[in-house]
Amino acid sequence: MSWQIKQTRRFSRAYKKLHDNIIQDVDEAVFAVAGDPDIGEKKKGDLADLWVHKFRSQGQLWLLGYTRDDGIQLIYLEAIGSHENFYRDLKR
Repeated sequence: MSWQIKQTRRFSRAYKKLHDNIIQDVDEAVFAVAGDPDIGEKKKGDLADLWVHKFRSQGQLWLLGYTRDDGIQLIYLEAIGSHENFYRDLKR
């Protein structure tokens, strides 16, 4: 059984603002996470529920933040962005 994907409002707003060639790389990262949710790194502390998958696009490091519900095999896409201020914005 494969994992289902849901977007949060924060993710969808950030996704709409991305350039087309970055969107392709984000889509590939989302499919990679859907295939293997353990691909990301589990965070600690304030963001203990968050998993982050790091990938490169256009020579820049991008982070895909997601949470997961193992019981119903559902992944919630929380945020997408470059490393700068990514974690600070998620804590808000």
